[in-house]
Formats: sequence, structure tokens, C-alpha cells
Amino acid sequence: MEFAELKKYLDEHDRYLILTHKSPDGDTVGCGFGLCSMLRRMGKQANVTNSEPFPDRYSFLYEGYYTQDFEPQTIIAVDIADEQLLGSGLSQYAGRIDLCIDHHISNKMFAKETVLDASAAAAAQIIFAFAEDQGIELNDIEAMCLYTGIATDTGCFKFSNTTPDTHIAAAKLMGYDFDFALINRKMFDLKSRARMHIEQMMTKDMEFWFGGRCTVITLTTELMEKSGADPAEFDGLAQLPLSVEGAVMGITIKQRHEDRFKLSVRTTEEADASAFCKRFGGGGHIRAAGCEIKGTLEEVKAQVKAAVKEVLDG
Repeated sequence: MEFAELKKYLDEHDRYLILTHKSPDGDTVGCGFGLCSMLRRMGKQANVTNSEPFPDRYSFLYEGYYTQDFEPQTIIAVDIADEQLLGSGLSQYAGRIDLCIDHHISNKMFAKETVLDASAAAAAQIIFAFAEDQGIELNDIEAMCLYTGIATDTGCFKFSNTTPDTHIAAAKLMGYDFDFALINRKMFDLKSRARMHIEQMMTKDMEFWFGGRCTVITLTTELMEKSGADPAEFDGLAQLPLSVEGAVMGITIKQRHEDRFKLSVRTTEEADASAFCKRFGGGGHIRAAGCEIKGTLEEVKAQVKAAVKEVLDG
């Protein structure tokens, strides 16, 4: 769907429910609340939801937000490549999504209509490009939401998905009235004591496979409960393993249930994270992807290690 078609679509429909993905990050949250505000200013009814409460660290994006009372008519998914990413709390919308706005090359094309640009660093970059193309003037809150989406999905513009267009979009958004420096400090620099302790534990127990070319950290339910930290403190650890010099792949294994583990994979230019995760039914970006694997921790590690060996030997 081209931008002109998207504008026509949004004009002709109403009563929007915007879905964001489970384990929400800055891009899906920023897109959700930014687009919701845009739709409301177009005279539409719109709400944003998630399968779980939105993390407090993004509260500045939804400050002042209120839920409108209406029965959803048009379902939009933002930054969602697969309906499995909706989470159990939103599973009732699987097969009912009318429009998806996404930037993942692994998008399963599950929606009736899709706006997809895999060259965009973030879904927020697509929404900004749409607004600019169609002459839609953003307000400061919307600009802040979209900037946050772009900044977080690029690791503050240091990931390889960052392009000249990404910087241009960010520069234009920075022209609005919001404190982008404070946002970057909140997103990338500030850590609670609990988070510092968690990272200390992860670093201490980090595994080094194949001569350190693959580094692995593991978050078990027992470890998370023993730490006494808020569950949100465990988000965003995926980049930690790849920060070790010599690592080509960084893998975070996080226990979700007794026999189910989530993998977050980050890679350098020498490996394709999306292709790796597709082996296990997941996907994502070339340098950042994820999947879920069923089994005991030992079984999961054995499967992952064998797959890593194939990638590194190839």
C-alpha cells in the first residue's frame, strides 16, 4: 500500500484499535501512541492497547492518554511482523487485523492491508515519512513518540540499520518542541541499581562459545525471582552479549515458562540474525531478531549451540 492509499484508507475508516507487540519496545509504543494522536486529530476515534501493561520507562509517551469508549471497527498492528507477537492478551485479534505498518523483512503479511518498508530503521520512520509525504503536520507529542521509536530501534543511531534517511527523519523531528537529549539519557544511559546488579550477574555468568565468537547470557525464572527486581528491569539486555570484543553473535536466552524460552539474537556483519531465528520459527532484522524454543534449558542450549556452529562454520 502506497502512502496516498494509506491516507485514503485512514480517511475512510474509523474506530481504530492500534495493537502493539508483546514485550513492548520504544518503536511499537512510540508508533502506537503517535499514530493514535494523529488519528484523533483527524477526527477519528482511536485507542492503543497491548497484551500487558506498558512499561513505566515509556510513560512519557502516553502521559495524558485516555481510553475512548467505542467498539473497535478497524484493527491496526504497528511494528508487528507476526501475529504470534501479539501475546496471549491480544490473541483474539489474530486473523482480524485490517492494516499493518511494519519494517521487518520477515513480516508474514497477515493483515488485510500492509504498509511495509524493510529499509526503514523503525516503523516510526515509516509513519513519519507518511506524514511528511501527505502533508500531515505533526504536533510535539507525536514527533516525540516517533523520535523515540527511531532512536530506540537504532540503539541511539549506532546500529547498522541506521541510514542517511534515518538521520534526516530524526533531524526533522528534533525541530519540534521536546527534550530529545533527556529521552536519549532515559533510554540509553540511566539504569536502576537493580538493573546494574542484573547486568553484573549476567556478565559474571556469561558463556563464551566457539572461542568467544558467540556470547550467551541466560535468564531463568529462578534467577529473575531471586533478584527481586521488577520484570521490566530485565528488558533490553539483548545487546549486552554482543558488547564483548570478538563476538560475532550475542544471544540472550530468557525463560518464559517452564519449558519455553525466548531467544534474542544480535549479530555483527558476519552473521544474519533473522536467518538464524527463522530456523526456530522466528525472525526479525538482519542484525537483531528473536524466536521461541520449547524444551528444557539444556535441550534449548544444545539446539542453539548446534545452529550457531553451522552459522559460524558456514
